[in-house]
Amino acid sequence: MKGNTLRLDKYLTSLEVGSRTQVKDIIKAGKVKVNRTTIKRPDFHVDENNDQIDLNGVNLVYNKFYYYMLNKPAGVVSAVTDSKCKTVLDLLDVTPKNGLFPVGRLDKDTEGLLLITNNGQLSHDLLSPGKHVDKTYYVELNGALVENDIKLFQAGLDIGEKSKTRPAILKISAEKNKAYITITEGKYHQIKRMFAAIGLTVTYLKRISMGPLTLDEALKPGEYRKLTDREIKLLTEK
Repeated sequence: MKGNTLRLDKYLTSLEVGSRTQVKDIIKAGKVKVNRTTIKRPDFHVDENNDQIDLNGVNLVYNKFYYYMLNKPAGVVSAVTDSKCKTVLDLLDVTPKNGLFPVGRLDKDTEGLLLITNNGQLSHDLLSPGKHVDKTYYVELNGALVENDIKLFQAGLDIGEKSKTRPAILKISAEKNKAYITITEGKYHQIKRMFAAIGLTVTYLKRISMGPLTLDEALKPGEYRKLTDREIKLLTEK
């Protein structure tokens, strides 16, 4: 066979068709076809990229990586599991779900773009400090911004770390208590701390883009969708 191969029972288990034992029973019962041929051997190897696998007449599509765009609502935490709070993974009704995780974190009260995937290398590339990936947020504040604040953010701010923040782009809206800010790092509560450094408090925060990925305006808070092929290509191409 060409390409990467894996056992048929492992293939079906990865799609959460059932447990390994249940999957073996399904295969032995003759309910699975590979390239239109009934296969009753759980250890039969399939090509994950090229073979057509059908279960009870329904074609199954195997993907090594999965990508979802979530418009994270306030009140949920950016984690896989949490004993006290609802997580972003709890919002997804997808198969398979095992192995998915949010790329980076948004504060519990922060809304907006969150990428959820099982691609660890992509997550590393997007979050690595050395990559300087742009992240843009919409922010509302308890007071007005002034033009000089643009220069302060560009020069870097002291937020109590060993060094100042990297240059950030601040765009002030017509309503002076609203703005867009683009940063290239991800320190703990960074945006809130940056505005605190100039004497302002963030009252609302929403991420609208991360690298080449922009939040789909059609997604309401709590809604999600698969990334398009174009979005995946933009994220993964070197």
